[in-house]
Amino acid sequence: MKAIFYSVAIAAACGAAFFSFNQSNKFKALETDRLATIETNKQTTASAEAADTEIKKERALLATSVEKRGLLEQSVSALKSSGIALNNDVTKLKEELKGQDADFEELKKALEAVNLVLDGLGGGVTLETLPEKIQQIEDDKKAKQTKFEELEVAIAGTEKSLAASLAESDRISKRMVERSSRISRNAMEAVVTAVNQDWGFLVIGAGSNSGFTPQTPLLVQRDGRMIGQVKPSSIEPTQTIAEIDLESLTPGVRLQPGDRVILAKPASN
Repeated sequence: MKAIFYSVAIAAACGAAFFSFNQSNKFKALETDRLATIETNKQTTASAEAADTEIKKERALLATSVEKRGLLEQSVSALKSSGIALNNDVTKLKEELKGQDADFEELKKALEAVNLVLDGLGGGVTLETLPEKIQQIEDDKKAKQTKFEELEVAIAGTEKSLAASLAESDRISKRMVERSSRISRNAMEAVVTAVNQDWGFLVIGAGSNSGFTPQTPLLVQRDGRMIGQVKPSSIEPTQTIAEIDLESLTPGVRLQPGDRVILAKPASN
């Protein structure tokens, strides 16, 4: 039994030793892997830190580049603005040059006109002697102006005399027309067109166009014989309604259509 026990113990001890050795080898392998992993992590961390440092540098360079780009864009924008301003200035200068060319042309024409004037003033007149010639012209102009004013005064007097003569002629003409009108009215005759015995009025075939007025007394004739008087009460352009003066009627006579009417008092001339 003991031998068997010893054999089992030895076998157990050998198994334990083998297991311990095997575990030791595994531990060593694990330790080696752990150390390798730690080293790898250190390298990875170093690489990451280096990469991070490099990234920070690149970011700094990028920020610098962006800043430089912004400055460059501002410079380009400023240059563009300056270019536009220069183009505008060039355009303005061109316009001014065109205007100056036009001014030069005008000056040239003015100079030619001055030369023509100088030629027209007679020989020997130059720009140096021009003031003297201008003074001479001014004096001549003043003399002519004085003469012109004298003529205006004379013309004004003549016009007044003519106006007075025309007014007198017009007055005489009006008097002649009025006289002719009065003469015409003195010789005027009108015809009774209707008679109303009940109301005591008659209608005459002439009115204001013939010179009748409410103040015009009228005589009624028949066969050249005076038979009564009437007084206008309503006058129209072509007819007159007149009241019959019953007291002026010849006894036994009644006015009737066809009787003639004349002015009772001739108009004075």
